[in-house]
Amino acid sequence: VSAPAGVDDLAVIDDFGVELRLDRPAQRVISLSPHLTELMYSIGAGDRLVGSVRGSDFPVEAAGIAEIGDASGLDFERILHSRPDFVLAWGSGNRLVDIARLRALGLLVLVLEPQRIEDIPRHLRLLGDLTGLRGEAQAVAREFERRIDALRDRYAGRASVRVLFEIWHRPLFTVNGDHIISKVLGLCAAQNIFADLPRLAGEVSIEQVLIMDPDAIVVGSEADDAGVNNWTQFSTLKAVRNGNVFAVSADLITRQTARIVDAAERMCAGLDKARH
Repeated sequence: VSAPAGVDDLAVIDDFGVELRLDRPAQRVISLSPHLTELMYSIGAGDRLVGSVRGSDFPVEAAGIAEIGDASGLDFERILHSRPDFVLAWGSGNRLVDIARLRALGLLVLVLEPQRIEDIPRHLRLLGDLTGLRGEAQAVAREFERRIDALRDRYAGRASVRVLFEIWHRPLFTVNGDHIISKVLGLCAAQNIFADLPRLAGEVSIEQVLIMDPDAIVVGSEADDAGVNNWTQFSTLKAVRNGNVFAVSADLITRQTARIVDAAERMCAGLDKARH
């Protein structure tokens, strides 16, 4: 169990450069993203959540938290009524006008914007500081870092694999090099063929994929074969011809939580086959 945090420890700077200062460890927190809900649970602070958005489905207990909105909008009245010590927001996933409105209503908002794998353990520790669960957060963060380092070491120096990561099939959507998925590919000594897309996620054509001819295609999907079979008709593609099309859980790979390392281990092992 963590030692009680001193008052000085309860001042943090969020990813938008705003200072958040509490006079005691937070007991009542609202989460505005499923991955933020999961981060709270992973440090043992799930019971502090008094509100979350639709889609917060991991762990299963998260389904019991009061719903205060979804991607289309927030219930500001309900949020105020919940009297949170702070609101946990996602920089690129929540609307800036909503974050501004919460602050205008006098609420403290902590904005987290995970862009690199290293941001995940940093966010875990930050939440540990604010909830007084520093020891628990430190343990989870260290184990995550240990597994990430092990992957990086294992695949360092291996031949690069060129990869298409599919987040949606019709229309075909992928991610650019700034997306955390591309950072995970980097752990596997793999390279995103659409790294230079202008936006974090965007539409590409089958024609572009045929021209780029990736070594492997990874489909983000909750069903192992869903999406994979969509590619069988494109037998001229190297990835299809060599049987290097496989799925990883979209929830694991797209949510910036400690579970991303589970997806990374699976993805690296799958991509390694494309080298043989």
